Amino acid sequence: MNDELVIRTAGIDDLATIGYLAQQIWPGTYSSILSPEQLQYMMDLIYSPDSLQQQMVRHKHLFLLAELDEEPVGFASYSPLKEAGVYKLHKLYVHPKTQGKGIGKNLIDFITDHVSTSGAKVLRLNVNRHNKARQFYERLGFVVTKEEDIDIGHDYYMNDYVMEKKL
Repeated sequence: MNDELVIRTAGIDDLATIGYLAQQIWPGTYSSILSPEQLQYMMDLIYSPDSLQQQMVRHKHLFLLAELDEEPVGFASYSPLKEAGVYKLHKLYVHPKTQGKGIGKNLIDFITDHVSTSGAKVLRLNVNRHNKARQFYERLGFVVTKEEDIDIGHDYYMNDYVMEKKL
């Protein structure tokens, strides 16, 4: 495989690309889990340009873009939590056409390397209880620590596992 994978920090100018990728990835990932109405509600809530900018600027989420042969194919975001030594992986998505090429694992490795040098002891994430990504995370050393149901408004809930990886 001659594909060159580059993982880089994303800036404000990359938010439209991240939003576009989300539109390409989310329906296939969640259409069998969420109603079309909840899927659209969550896309608007999480991936609108204003929301992405708030996540990056106000909430200090660090965004990454994964590019394969200079084409954006995935993204991730993470940030430290108030709990000492704990970082949260907020997002990790890879375009379906490039899944299985190690891009998700490379994004996780990039993040764990970065947060470890910042003193992190744990990387935490939430994953929908019906999302097959749970097995991906387990292969990378994450374990389920609890379940939680998060009210996101309009009588919609995120029904998640909380998973953690010791660093």
